[in-house]
Amino acid sequence: MNTDRIVRALDSFRIELPSWGFANTGTRFGKFLQPAAAATIEEKLNDAGQVHALTGVSPTVALHVLWDFPRGVDSAHEVSALASRAGVQPGSINPNVFQDQIYKFGSFGNPDKSVRDHALQHTKDSVAIARRLKSRDVSLWFADGSNYPGTANIRQRRRWFEECLQALHRELASDQRMLVEYKPFEPAFYHTDIADWGMALLLARAAGPQARVLVDTGHHYLSQNIEQIVAWLLAEDMLGGFHFNDRRYADDDLTIGSIDPYQVFRIFREILHFEWETGTRADVAFMIDQSHNLKGKIEAMIQTVTVAQELYAKAALVDHDALATAQARSDIVAAESLLQDAFATDVRPAIREWRIMHRLPADPMDAFRQSGYLQRITAERAGRAEAASSSYA
Repeated sequence: MNTDRIVRALDSFRIELPSWGFANTGTRFGKFLQPAAAATIEEKLNDAGQVHALTGVSPTVALHVLWDFPRGVDSAHEVSALASRAGVQPGSINPNVFQDQIYKFGSFGNPDKSVRDHALQHTKDSVAIARRLKSRDVSLWFADGSNYPGTANIRQRRRWFEECLQALHRELASDQRMLVEYKPFEPAFYHTDIADWGMALLLARAAGPQARVLVDTGHHYLSQNIEQIVAWLLAEDMLGGFHFNDRRYADDDLTIGSIDPYQVFRIFREILHFEWETGTRADVAFMIDQSHNLKGKIEAMIQTVTVAQELYAKAALVDHDALATAQARSDIVAAESLLQDAFATDVRPAIREWRIMHRLPADPMDAFRQSGYLQRITAERAGRAEAASSSYA
């Protein structure tokens, strides 16, 4: 095992936490409350700070505008101060153009211009929030689509999306990016306006040079080759970031590696191989997008981060020189074995040494369970009215 490769990989690896992953969330059938779940932005940031303090690789927190900024732009200064106090920084800013009643028939694709204008203003406000917080990325996901044939003008809706995205792009500061996310279905089931990576790529290009594609690992059909999508977007210099999670069927929001760890390994391997080929570090933001309805919120995040570290370290063990040689010779068994051997390597001892070297707990989960933090916040937060819980469902 090449420990030096693992150390270099871990030194550079960062993965962003989602504020909504610490709050009570639910399914379309109901919300099951956890007494320790965060209900305010201060509590979310404090919980995220605990994860970062124990793992050392999650210094930023993705924020949702409607859920985390009750006064919009005017909340930015307070959120920044709370993040600093919790030992983290604001990360990507996520507008919300899917929750309010006004978006029943879409946002940027809504036939009603007043609704499109409303959605555009909200996303412009989100860019302003990001600028106040010195956050680079504004992540855009749209629930827009239709459920029945003939009920929506698909080509017209595309034109509206192009117009709104171009208008939003003009609001970006020179150091900001907009990330366009795609999803094949849910909540729309006949057509979704941005259904796959190709549609997201075309819209990002139409929006402007600071737009990129965001890949959510849960937003694909079963058996889709996500790392091939990653490879194409890297080649086009259009891969902006990831929302990492795992799934058994579709957008299940399961913790990374709980179903198919080899897929996440293959994605990381593709990115690292690109960097080896080009000699340039890929400018790709790694972010978690998970909703933990049964697992404890903080423990699930610690588990996610540590598994992501392990899979990234395994990917760093792939010998790219040997792989290129095997590929050139069409030595299929040798090439595949290079990946399989790296994936089968137990990197946990090396990661423990890396943590000790950086004065982090050798076992973040055990350290959290021994810290008393969960017991303290459970006692403080238990018994609050259900209405105090944030997020969806």
